[in-house]
Amino acid sequence: FQPLHTLRSAEKELLPGFHQFEWQPALKSVSSSWDVGIIDGLSGWTVSVDDIPADTIARRFRYDVALVSALKDMEEDIMEGLKERGLDDSTCTSGFTVVIKESCDGMGDVSEKHGGGPAIPEKAVRFSFTVMSINIQAEGEEEAVTIFQEQKPNSELSCRPLCLMFVDESDREMLTAILGPVVAERRAMKESRLILSIGGLLRSFRFYFRGTGYDEKMVREMEGMEASGSTYICTLCDSTRAEASENMVLHSITRSHDENLERYEIWRTNPFSESAEELRDRVKGVSAKPFMETQPTLDALHCDIGNATEFYKIFQDEIGEMYLKKNPTREERRRWRAALDKQLRMKMKLKPVMRMNGNYARRLMTREAVEVVCQLVPSEERRKALTELMELYLQMKPVWRSTCPAKDCPDLLCRYSFNSQSFAELLSTTFKYRYDGKITNYLHKTLAHVPEIVEREGSIGAWASEGNESGNKLFRRFRKMNARQSK
Repeated sequence: FQPLHTLRSAEKELLPGFHQFEWQPALKSVSSSWDVGIIDGLSGWTVSVDDIPADTIARRFRYDVALVSALKDMEEDIMEGLKERGLDDSTCTSGFTVVIKESCDGMGDVSEKHGGGPAIPEKAVRFSFTVMSINIQAEGEEEAVTIFQEQKPNSELSCRPLCLMFVDESDREMLTAILGPVVAERRAMKESRLILSIGGLLRSFRFYFRGTGYDEKMVREMEGMEASGSTYICTLCDSTRAEASENMVLHSITRSHDENLERYEIWRTNPFSESAEELRDRVKGVSAKPFMETQPTLDALHCDIGNATEFYKIFQDEIGEMYLKKNPTREERRRWRAALDKQLRMKMKLKPVMRMNGNYARRLMTREAVEVVCQLVPSEERRKALTELMELYLQMKPVWRSTCPAKDCPDLLCRYSFNSQSFAELLSTTFKYRYDGKITNYLHKTLAHVPEIVEREGSIGAWASEGNESGNKLFRRFRKMNARQSK
């Protein structure tokens, strides 16, 4: 963060807060001044008597100012879009709707690497948004026309930072204190229209906010659910871990922000005077106040990573013929893992990583990787089962990775439910030793919820958190600070 007074005026023009705009009706509890630059992340937060003063550094743009700045950046795209659709820009002054994807992600360890002194665990959280599409409903027309669609919704270039804070993402009190004002501004903007000059004419915009760029940990935190080790395995449905491993495919999305709020009220008031266990079962693990609305979806990037971690473990178990053994010693397990790592390193040039990351996951989940692993699997029939498992997975994956599955892979989309059923069958028979009464969160979502989300949203991949994650890399770069690389 450069201090503002050192920025040249040319750069100041690029900062939000340089464009005049107004809201109709005026935003509740947000000042109407538009020349606002970077503000303290805690401003707008009313401190109550019991609050401990928040001891953290946070900087942000005012949400409405940042959105205006984004639209002004896209002025040419908007005018171009109107022209391409054959719309006369002088008549299109109202009826614009803008869909915004919100992402938020914690970054571990961002302390300065070269400084002397004690190593303090500094963590940061970044909140950002992406303009996904702009539509216009022209007067007297039935259909809304799309005049802008983000082609690369997962690039860090389309992902605009709104708020940077040095906070641990697990520290719920601190996170809610800083994001509270952002949530309040967002709520105010939902009820109002933005009047902004685009292409020399005042035009009015409505905004739709969709919080989808969160990993599961963040969703659970924002929606007041228990952490991801909970028996309530899913942020989309009420299934328990045992139920999800029994019935792997047939679940439908039932949770929503409003329902979570109702459940929290029940948890808080306990109207039926139940015991803690009964109460928890009634609210299905919602035991904190949900404070920001997220859309029920699944994060494609973390889905990749979660499932790759799971396959990595299956590979280990298959190398050690786990299906024959009851409980192997840690020594044995370590040997299997060493064998797997060595094989992947020699044949696939895949270095072992401390924590599974996106790139490793993408390389591991390939036919090639399975062939390499199968060289270490003794029995022919297990090799066949492993290959089949990966084949099915590779047919499922494009559906939740691609930006527009109906266009990119329609046949795989049609076959998804069938494939996921075959996949689940394999797991519950051949690989029963791993899935007896347990299943991982992302695997459950991959098998049970993908078709429904794609049907509702049109895409899972486009709404993922990747853009924000790539932005984390830039953040580290600007802090002149490198993440610890694995050896």
